Amino acid sequence: MTQFATSATREGVSLITLDNPPVNALSGGLRAGLQAELDRAFSDPAIGAVVVICAGRTFIAGADITEFGKPWQPPTLPELCRIIEQAPKPVVAATHGTALGGGFELALACHYRIATEAARVGLPEVHLGLLPGAGGTQRVPRIVGAEAALDIITSGRQVKAQEALSLGLVDAVVPEADLAEAALAFARQAVADGEKCARVRDREERIVADRQNPDLFAQFAAANARRFKGFAAPGAIVEAVKAAVELSFDEGLAREAALFEMLVESPQSHAQRHVFFAEREAGKVPDLPADPPLVDIGSVGVIGAGTMGGGITMNFLNAGISVTLVETTQEALDRGMGVIRRNYEATARKGRMTDAQVEQRMALIAPSLDLGALADVDLVIEAVYESMDVKVDIFGRLDGIVRQGAILASNTSFLNLDRIAQATRRPEWVVGLHFFSPANVMRLLEVVRGAATSKTVIATAMKLARRIGKVAVLSGVCDGFIANRLLAPRGAQAEAMMLEGTPIANIDRVLTDYGFAMGHFQMMDLVGLDVIGRDATERTVMGDLVAAGRLGQKRGAGYYEYDDKRRSSVSAITEGLIAEVAAARGVHAKPTTGDTALLARLLYPVVNEGAKILEEGIALRASDIDIAAILGYNWPVYRGGPLFWADQVGLPRIVAEMRALEAEHGEAFRPAPLLTRLADKGASFGQSA
Repeated sequence: MTQFATSATREGVSLITLDNPPVNALSGGLRAGLQAELDRAFSDPAIGAVVVICAGRTFIAGADITEFGKPWQPPTLPELCRIIEQAPKPVVAATHGTALGGGFELALACHYRIATEAARVGLPEVHLGLLPGAGGTQRVPRIVGAEAALDIITSGRQVKAQEALSLGLVDAVVPEADLAEAALAFARQAVADGEKCARVRDREERIVADRQNPDLFAQFAAANARRFKGFAAPGAIVEAVKAAVELSFDEGLAREAALFEMLVESPQSHAQRHVFFAEREAGKVPDLPADPPLVDIGSVGVIGAGTMGGGITMNFLNAGISVTLVETTQEALDRGMGVIRRNYEATARKGRMTDAQVEQRMALIAPSLDLGALADVDLVIEAVYESMDVKVDIFGRLDGIVRQGAILASNTSFLNLDRIAQATRRPEWVVGLHFFSPANVMRLLEVVRGAATSKTVIATAMKLARRIGKVAVLSGVCDGFIANRLLAPRGAQAEAMMLEGTPIANIDRVLTDYGFAMGHFQMMDLVGLDVIGRDATERTVMGDLVAAGRLGQKRGAGYYEYDDKRRSSVSAITEGLIAEVAAARGVHAKPTTGDTALLARLLYPVVNEGAKILEEGIALRASDIDIAAILGYNWPVYRGGPLFWADQVGLPRIVAEMRALEAEHGEAFRPAPLLTRLADKGASFGQSA
C-alpha cells in the first residue's frame, strides 16, 4: 500500500513528509495520510509544533483534478484546511518548487509559510474554468488586500518567492538546502514565543481598508472586461473575493464553495479540463519505444530570415541553442537580424528581460549567406516561400551539405512532405516542423511525420518541442496537415455566405460571440489581403479588393473601412464589389439568417473535416485535433475545441442538421463516415480513440 505521508519527530517538532510523485497532487490518499499524521502529532504531548514538507522536486503542485465532478473522498481539502487552521499547535508549511492551487491553499491554512529562493506560489484554477475552492479566495485578500488578490487569482500567475515574501504570502525565504532545518527552527521558535497560532482567517486590516472602496470590484471587472470576455470563472472569482471583504470568513467560505460547485459542473470547466489533459496527451506517440534513441540538438540552422524564420530562430535562442541563420542577400539578412533584435529590445523595455539577456541571445546567432555554413548543425529548418520547386531545390542541396545524422526539417504549412523528402537520399531524416505565426509566440508545433521519417527523428522532434516551449501535435502528411486543413471549410463557408448576400458583419459577429477573438473577414483584413489573395485563380471579392488597393487594416480599407484607431465600419464599396462578383459567378441571393443557422454553417464543416482527419489517421486522437484548433487558430478554450464542442452539442443533432444543409447546399455538408457511425451508435469523439 502506498504511504503518502510519513513523520519523524525532531526535537519536539513533527516533520511530516508528503510523497505522491510526480508533483505531490492532493489525491484522496494524500489527504487521508496527512490527516492521520496531523492527528497523531496533535495528540502527542511531546510534540509542540508541526512542519509539513514534500519529497521530490516540488511542494504540492495542485489538486488531483481527476477527482473533480466525482464524490470527494474524506477528508475534503476544505476540511483538511480547517483542521490545520484550527490546530492546537503551530503548523508550518515548508514549500519548494511550486505550491499551486490546492497546495497553496493548504499552505495558506497553515499558521506560517517558509519558501525556498526558487519556489513559486499561485492559484491557477482559473485556467481550468474554476476558482480556488478551499479558502483561497478568502485568505489571500486578508493577506494582500482585495485588489492584489484579484490580480493573482484571476490571472492564475505564479508568484516568485521574493514577491511572495514582500506581499506577505510567505513568512521567510531560505536556500533550498536549508529548507527542512529552517522550517524546524521556525516552528521551535513559534513554540518558544508562546504566541497564539497565527490564523489568516483572523486578519482584518486589509479587508477593513477595502470596505472603504465599494467600487473596487466593479472597476476591476470593467478594466479587465476584454481579458475576461466569454469566461465564467473570472466573474465568479470577483464575486468570491468580494464576499471575503463584505462577509464574515465562514460566510465567505460558504459563498466560495457555492461558486466552486457551480463552476465545476459548468460546460466551460469541463471544456478547460479537457484541454488541460489533451495538451499533456498530445506529446504521447503510441508506437515510439519508452526510451527511444534521440538526436542531441545543440545547434540549429534556419533557412530564411523573414517573419517566420526570425520567429523560429527566437524560439531556439530563448532555449540557449545556437542558430546559424541563412539568407540569400545581405539586405534580407540584415533586415531579419534587425527585427529579432528589436523584438528582444521591446521585451526588455517592458521589464521582461535584461539588456544583458538581449545581448546573450543575439550572440547565439551566426548570420550567413552560405548554405555551407550549415554543414555541422544538428537540425536544419527550412522556412522559405511555400513553393514545392523552391523547397525541393533546397533539400536537394542540403543533402550534399549537412552532415549525416542531422535532422532536415521543413516549416511548410501545407505542401507534401514526402515529395520534399524524396529530394534527399535520407528521407528517414526528414520531418515537418510547422510553426504558426508569430512563431516566437504561438505555442502549437505540428510535427509532420513523413512515410519514411524515423522514430528517432519523431521522438527527438517531440522532445525538442517541449524544450522550446511548444505543444507538439503529431500529424500525418496531407494538404494543410491538421490545423490549416481543419479550419479551411470555415473560411469557404464564410465566403460562400457572403456571396449569397449574408452581411459579412453578421458572419464575423457570430464567430466572435462564439468566442473567437475575431471573425473571418476581420482576420483577413488584419493579415493583409494582398498576402492571402495573391494566388487566386478566379475572380473573387478579395481579388477585387486588392486590385482596388484595399489591402486591409494596413491601408485603412479592406473588407471593412478603418479609422485612424483601426476601428472598423461596414463599407459600401465592399458591398458593391460583393454584389458584382456574385452576379459574375451566377450566385443567387439567399442570405443565411439567425445566429444558430450561421454558426452551424460555419462550424459544422469544421467538425466534419475533423472527423475525416481522424479517420484518415492524420491525427492520432480527437483531442489532438482540439489542441491544434485552440493553439493554432485560437479556438475559444472554454469551448474545448471543435470535436469536444461537437460532443457537447450531440453528434446525432449535428448529423441531422448537416444532412439538411447538404440537401440545400451540396456535398460540402455531406457527413463524414466516422461522424455518422459515431452518431448512429450514440458515441462521441471522446470515445473514438
